Amino acid sequence: FFLMAFFVYIIYSSTYKVKYTGHTEDLSVRLHQHNNGLLGRYTKNKGPWILIHLEEFETRAEAMLREKYLKTGAGRDWIKENVSL
Repeated sequence: FFLMAFFVYIIYSSTYKVKYTGHTEDLSVRLHQHNNGLLGRYTKNKGPWILIHLEEFETRAEAMLREKYLKTGAGRDWIKENVSL
């Protein structure tokens, strides 16, 4: 029996001074994708990206709910208060 983990992550680009929040099952692959321009318009060619926050969940649904919250106004406020660069 193998338990999968799902992660909500926040990465930061010091080049562009921006943060990005996402979720994934494989953090190392996802960081590689972000840093090599393999993902969409929000992060493509804006690296290098560094991981500044990580949360682990048992289900994709839980991770997606947390990611959605962190992208709201209240979630962005939570990030400002709790996640340092």
